[in-house]
Amino acid sequence: MNKIIIAIDGHSSTGKSTLAKQLAKALNYIYIDTGAMYRAVTYYALQNKLIDRNHFDKKRLIRDLDRINIDFVYNPDLEFAEVYLNGKNIESEIRKMEVSNFVSNIATVPEIREKLVAQQRNIGKKKGIVMDGRDIGSVVFPDAELKIFMTASPEVRAKRRYDEFIQKGQKVSFDEVLKNVIERDRIDSTRTASPLIKTADAVVIDNSNLTREEQLKKILELAQKKIRKKNVKN
Repeated sequence: MNKIIIAIDGHSSTGKSTLAKQLAKALNYIYIDTGAMYRAVTYYALQNKLIDRNHFDKKRLIRDLDRINIDFVYNPDLEFAEVYLNGKNIESEIRKMEVSNFVSNIATVPEIREKLVAQQRNIGKKKGIVMDGRDIGSVVFPDAELKIFMTASPEVRAKRRYDEFIQKGQKVSFDEVLKNVIERDRIDSTRTASPLIKTADAVVIDNSNLTREEQLKKILELAQKKIRKKNVKN
């Protein structure tokens, strides 16, 4: 059967990655977490003291891009691919609040986006992938057969992220998380390089009041319809 590309974009903490993993598993497709790629670069910048609240050495980070090798290694126990930076598993590290505070700033750098977008497009050449991020349907795969734009209220998204941090034993306040969600929305939507936008052909999913099961069912039906249509044409 002919396979398609499914592009999932949307605001932070809308559950894009969770949905994309579920969808890829249901369709036997490959899942690519592009947000994790930007988080990996952010982690590198933090580890090398290239970014903090007072400075951001963009020039040095751009010069170091050839030294940053990002890989996805499937973990059969977790049933998803974990992120590796230069051979080191950093899956847990990149999900921490410190990385969340700076990842949107890293993602504004055109040179970083250019490098990662090239990698993402190369992965998608054979199709049969589910990819989530901020500019997948608008920039990376503008011709994707199915585009989803996910959203939810800032308060709902902040509560989800706050609960995740608490479950992982991280000490954060709800107000801190809400502030981060709102600030990331602002940066993602106003940056010069590939801002977060809803394309005209994207299906909007507001999951403020949807369970994960309801959401998956709705989008899986959309995907299967697109796949059937593609195979009828061919």
